[in-house]
Amino acid sequence: MKYDQFVSVVRDRGEYGSAAEAATVAKSVLRVFAGRIAPGEADDLASQLPRPLDEAVRSGTNDRADNYGVEEFCRRIAQRTGARPSTAEWDASAVLSTVADAITGGELNQLLTQLPSGYATLFGKTDLA
Repeated sequence: MKYDQFVSVVRDRGEYGSAAEAATVAKSVLRVFAGRIAPGEADDLASQLPRPLDEAVRSGTNDRADNYGVEEFCRRIAQRTGARPSTAEWDASAVLSTVADAITGGELNQLLTQLPSGYATLFGKTDLA
């Protein structure tokens, strides 16, 4: 998926007022998400995303994955974006469900196996693979 298409899908799903707002949210969510997954998985994810989204993932990568659930994930997104946690959950869902459409099924399965079950709905899935 090309960058403009990714941002357009996020904009539609998140009901954002502009492509710039959708792009800012996408980069913020991806930076936080990158810290939640293993560094190697973050590299794999980044390789399947267009620029500058791949850079957002790489800039959020840690030496090791942080271990926290959806509530903390949304709190961290809210902290980064200045939104409320409920809005951050909406943001995360708009971005991660678009990620699920943009990457290969194998990569999506690799990501989902690293996460607690609460993350599945953010990717638009009913359960983890």
